[in-house]
Amino acid sequence: MKRLLLMIALSLGASHVFAQSPLQVGEKQLNAGLGLFGKGTSLYAGVEFGVYEDITAGGEISRQSRTDHFGFGRIQYRGFGIGANANYHFNRILKIEDVWDVYAGLTLNYTNWNTEVTDFSGSPFNYLGAYSYNTGLGMDIQVGGRYFFSETFGVNLELGGMALSGGKVGITYKF
Repeated sequence: MKRLLLMIALSLGASHVFAQSPLQVGEKQLNAGLGLFGKGTSLYAGVEFGVYEDITAGGEISRQSRTDHFGFGRIQYRGFGIGANANYHFNRILKIEDVWDVYAGLTLNYTNWNTEVTDFSGSPFNYLGAYSYNTGLGMDIQVGGRYFFSETFGVNLELGGMALSGGKVGITYKF
């Protein structure tokens, strides 16, 4: 039992030693997860590329859907977002351990919202757009962090930066 615990501790310690973040120039990472604080649950997927020391650039797509029921019908919200982002990673200048990746940046995104109001029979109900959301271009600021369990796998938490929600939580895979 002692050997097993020692092996687990050494394995976890070794994963901390070998993890390298943020992305080096030419490296890539995939990110996927759930949006937070939005008009329903959103899903996102994106990719980032190391383009310069401490700087990454990438893209992201997201999808969201939510249905609210009320006294005489329902409102269904559907959103789709696509964006391009750039982040500065602070690990080097703040001397943060490599298992962490702390960053901030900008995202330019396009969001397309579709809002449908129907009565209980399924017939469209015109409520004069009271429940509509804006479709179009936007710019967001994000700040976030990742924790890497190994050289290639980690988890992330980000506030802002997403067309359909105010933040996100997910996983990261580096390759």
